[in-house]
Amino acid sequence: MASIPIISSKDPATALVAALERDGCAVVTGVINESTRNAITRELEPHVEEADANAATDRNNKYYSNSAGFYPGHTKRITSLVAKSETFRSFVTHPMMLAACDAILKPNCDSYQLHVGSALVVGPGATMQMLHREDDGYQFFKVPRPNLVLASMWAISDFTAANGATNLVPGSHRWPQGREARADEIASGEMPAGSVLVWMSGTLHGAGANRSDSWRYGVFLSYSLGWLRQEENQYLDVPPELARTLPKQLRDLVGYKMHHGLGFAEIRNVKS
Repeated sequence: MASIPIISSKDPATALVAALERDGCAVVTGVINESTRNAITRELEPHVEEADANAATDRNNKYYSNSAGFYPGHTKRITSLVAKSETFRSFVTHPMMLAACDAILKPNCDSYQLHVGSALVVGPGATMQMLHREDDGYQFFKVPRPNLVLASMWAISDFTAANGATNLVPGSHRWPQGREARADEIASGEMPAGSVLVWMSGTLHGAGANRSDSWRYGVFLSYSLGWLRQEENQYLDVPPELARTLPKQLRDLVGYKMHHGLGFAEIRNVKS
């Protein structure tokens, strides 16, 4: 059976990078403590309460013919986390993630950027999400694609096979176009609360089915090359009036930074 490598947050960043390059995914334990998990839960609580767990999905997405399979019901999805959670901002600039991005993404760009930030609260009865790749939006690259995105799931609650832990296919980041995963090649990203699951953009993955009676709470965070269009429109979710208040490192990661000649704009009164 397939398995996902597990490393400690106390291990050097090179251990995470090596696991990602070899297996396409890894679990890092002990990254965020209970106080931090409680803080982000508290900050997002009103948004989670308002979210519709069975909201209609975009059925016009040409990249996913089965939108119900890509966006299963019984799941609350909250986006625009930079604007909604100060604690999430510390996730975006976490040294572990930036070190991994430096190694995985920087060879293909001068700077990388925040791609998506969302909370995914998967409820009882949620079905298994279809397996997909983070880089499926960039169809003009042939599989296996270059390293375009680095993704992560932060466990606010325990992730188990029963409550919908993310399914991954180790090694699939090197597979050719059209190869499908066998059941024995799919591994469940089980991890205790406080851990972070990290995976390459070419690694097949998808949320698992929640067969338990509890909600599985995770925060999704991904980065992309600085010259790519971000999946989440950060400039609407983090408009200039909010961006002006952010530390420069975070503001740059959101995308308020040029990549060579790309992304110029007239923005007044931004602190350097």
